[in-house]
Amino acid sequence: PFATLSLYPYRSMRRYVTTAIDYPNAAPHMGHVLEKVLADVVARWFRLRGDDVRFQIGTDEHGTKIQRAAEAEGIASRALVDRNVPLFEDLYQRLNISHEKFIRTSDEKEHYPTVQELWKKLAEAGVLEKRAYTGLYCSGCERFMTKRDLVDGKCPNHQVEPEEVTEENWFLKMSEYNKQLKDLLTKKWDGEEYRIVPTFRENETLSLIEQGLEDVSFSRPKTSLEWGIPVPEDDEQTMYVWCDALTNYISGLGFFTDHEEREWWDDAVVTHVIGKDIARFHALIWPLMLKVAGVRTPDELLIHGFLTSEGEKMSKSLGNVVVPDDVLEKFKGNPDPLRFYLSHEVPVGRDGDFSWERFEKLFDSKLRKQLGNLLNRVLVMLSKEGGALVSFTGLESDIDKVCIEGVWSYYQEAMDRYAFSDALGLDGAFKFIDYYNKQMDLQKPWEQEGEEQRRTLTIFCEGMRHASLMLLPFMPDAAYRISKQLNVPYVDQMLSAEFVITDAMKQWGGIAGWTSIGEPEILFAPLED
Repeated sequence: PFATLSLYPYRSMRRYVTTAIDYPNAAPHMGHVLEKVLADVVARWFRLRGDDVRFQIGTDEHGTKIQRAAEAEGIASRALVDRNVPLFEDLYQRLNISHEKFIRTSDEKEHYPTVQELWKKLAEAGVLEKRAYTGLYCSGCERFMTKRDLVDGKCPNHQVEPEEVTEENWFLKMSEYNKQLKDLLTKKWDGEEYRIVPTFRENETLSLIEQGLEDVSFSRPKTSLEWGIPVPEDDEQTMYVWCDALTNYISGLGFFTDHEEREWWDDAVVTHVIGKDIARFHALIWPLMLKVAGVRTPDELLIHGFLTSEGEKMSKSLGNVVVPDDVLEKFKGNPDPLRFYLSHEVPVGRDGDFSWERFEKLFDSKLRKQLGNLLNRVLVMLSKEGGALVSFTGLESDIDKVCIEGVWSYYQEAMDRYAFSDALGLDGAFKFIDYYNKQMDLQKPWEQEGEEQRRTLTIFCEGMRHASLMLLPFMPDAAYRISKQLNVPYVDQMLSAEFVITDAMKQWGGIAGWTSIGEPEILFAPLED
């Protein structure tokens, strides 16, 4: 179900990774966490395989949701976002999100110039038209909806009836571009192709085109939406979400200014990581805006699903909302268990469920016992014998070598197609951990002595070294701590953005100069009641 990336060379590629920008009308929630962790794994993997990466996230600070939330509190919209945006920045720092850029759409120096220039290009191309309109408006979705979008008369995402609104707005004439947008997704539009991953999400978008596209409201009267970017040469109108928010992907690169960094767009593979609820806007409105403005379309749209709680949609009324800070507090601020859970349990493109019971069982069995206990048992036994490793020359058995090569091949292929739950599973990173746990019981190194024991334990250390490299995109701190205890020579570079997993690192015994282990310590402590 995944688009292949085999079109691209394996190394030395420039990659631009973005996420949807978040509404700071309230504190961040688990949906934000799911998306940022997914994108971070993508960005980290690209870096580890040798690509140059620019990773951007940010906040969408205009729109009626922001305005209404501020009015409800009796404060200005600017005051609301200035209070809430640091909550997002702080959470993402604690989650080890490795972005290079955080953009705010309220930034008048960085964001506004690109947005206003893009609007002018669209106007000059004749794809904008001002007219009166009466429609059904969902403030939660920040868009006008048709009756066919509704389920039992309600917005399917927010379960509320949209309000009927009559306004004079600027519209993007989407209805005139049915054929071109279909060509973009199914064949090519002027030599360009926009891939949607997983492919079943592409079929959903194509079905929308088959139904016939409608023009899209591109502005709101200032009487309805005061907080936002003014429409050029129309003081009575404020830009609506599409031209404002979607443009963050290129405003962060300085498009249409004197400080453009177009190499990260024109000469890069551009990947947008977004949720399924806004897929249609990125798959239809965004490429149309770019094509009309003379900017090439992105390369791929990586779409994730929603996160439920104990099998039900998260809802304050149901009392099942999972607060990110509560999860981090459960693990004493360590983000790796949460990063592991989301990557392991939520296949990319599908919906996933957050269950405290499942989370704690997975942590205890996979991370604490299988991974942490294996590492600790091996290193403690080896430390008692002085901590020295035996030479790797001639050390591997055929099964060890075949296992290493086979797992790396499977892991790389899974990572390249964004099948992260597969890459973490028993055919990927945890194959080493499962295999050497079984070998521990079979070989019983605690009953061995001298050189025989050191040989066995050295083999186990090598298996753990490979596992730690594979865990690095998912659990960077844990992977670093494993490698630190193993005392591998490259450990101090592992958390650097320049660190690359070399071919030698993927070979059995491929690390020269690795002769002894470090100090053993508990990797994951038991959870407190």
